[in-house]
Parts: sequence; structure tokens; C-alpha cells
Amino acid sequence: QVQLVESGGGLVQPGGSLRLSCAASGGRFSIYDMGWYRQAPGNERELVAEITSRGRINYADSVKGRFTISRDNAKNTIYLQMNSLAPEDTAVYYCNAAWIHYSYWGQGTQVTVSS
Repeated sequence: QVQLVESGGGLVQPGGSLRLSCAASGGRFSIYDMGWYRQAPGNERELVAEITSRGRINYADSVKGRFTISRDNAKNTIYLQMNSLAPEDTAVYYCNAAWIHYSYWGQGTQVTVSS
């Protein structure tokens, strides 16, 4: 069983930056493919960025060039650096860990982009 705890969300003005963190415990972190997802009110949860256990990275088209995902296996943590934030980035951001048919989710952290 893997536990995931997100942090770093908050209120930011358009054009601003935030860095989200997701700390994992309870499993062999390095074998998991990790991802950030988000869900805005009335919308389905969508993939934002993912980084595999081997370091392969994929981004949603809407965040390419603005967001950067990274992982630190020594700290059992992944990060999402978000720059040039826009109101449409407002959502609850969730961390996910996946391995074979196992999938774990964090509780989410709210990101609000507003002036």
C-alpha cells in the first residue's frame, strides 16, 4: 500500500508560479510510474504530466512549455513546477502512483489562479 501526500497548492495570480510536491511512503517508490492529474469543477480528471520509473516524461498539450515534472527517488517525492499559470489551470491537483495493475491516489491539493 502506497500513501501519497500532495502539498504546495494555493492561490496565485495569472502569470505566477507554484511548485507542487507529492511525498510517497509505504512502497518501493522507484518502481512506480508517477503522475499529476487535475480535476476542475464539472470536468473529468485529466492527466497533466507523468514520469515513468525510467524517467520518461509526457505532458498534456495544454501545459507543455509551462509545467515541468520531476522525481527524486532518494526523497520518494515528485514535483510539478508550474509557471505562467492561467485561470484555466484552476483545479484540484492529484498525485498518482501506478505499477502493473496497482494505482494509488493522493487526497489532492487545490490550485486557484485568479486576480
